[in-house]
Amino acid sequence: MDTSLKQLKITRENSAYWRVTFDNPPINLLDAATVPELLNLIELMESDPDLRVIVFDSANPEFFIAHFSASAGLDTIVTPRPNGLYPWVDFVDRLSRVPVVTVAAIRGRARGVGAEFALSCDIRFGSREKAILAQIEVGVGLFPGGGALERLPRLVGRGRALEVILGADDFDAVTAEMYGWLNRAVPDAEFEGFVDAFARRIASFDKQALSEAKRLLNAHYDEPSSASVNESQQAFFGAYRWPGAATRAPKLAALGVGRYSDLELNFGRYLSQLNDGASAK
Repeated sequence: MDTSLKQLKITRENSAYWRVTFDNPPINLLDAATVPELLNLIELMESDPDLRVIVFDSANPEFFIAHFSASAGLDTIVTPRPNGLYPWVDFVDRLSRVPVVTVAAIRGRARGVGAEFALSCDIRFGSREKAILAQIEVGVGLFPGGGALERLPRLVGRGRALEVILGADDFDAVTAEMYGWLNRAVPDAEFEGFVDAFARRIASFDKQALSEAKRLLNAHYDEPSSASVNESQQAFFGAYRWPGAATRAPKLAALGVGRYSDLELNFGRYLSQLNDGASAK
């Protein structure tokens, strides 16, 4: 197993508590090069007998994970693994089931696959002032893959999930907390201390008790099957060939997609401008 990680920085606070920091400048895009690193990481998590809790955060205070980028090529993510699952689906499925408590500490923007990554974690905390969540895919002519269609309704209910997905707008941390998308929206000045104290508390408990509680909760909670997420992911890849997505791609490029730009800072505000059809008046 190749354990050299370039986009992910592991800090071992102690044997039971790790932090993993996303660091892919300039805006923390998740790309085809990220996915193999995440699969390496999940193997490390699964094989460590002492690890109890892992906190995922970002080196960029403005972006947790901006969204997915296909610029590095798609071969590593569109080819199913030997178990039949697409690599991203294999990762999020294993992350949701690994006998380790996973915490997404969200500062900045978590859109598209960034929001889907957070959904696959056990617990989501957000900076009250800085966290922004969105499922932007419908606004760019696609629809969410990667588990959003399966996991988001379980957290927020069908109606609010449709609002999030079909509206494709940015949600602040206060609203996301009210919906149940975030566990808590914590004032930014208290955020680091709050997340660290929570993780250290979890790390002080017995791994057997933590992992069995998570396993049974997943079983009774009806955690989505890997097959259903895989089906959505396959359909998502096919949607890249839709004419609406193809029409919007050059417009997004002109507006600065994938770069530090006003588009990336305020994605939700721009999406209605990409529509060639009739606009609401």
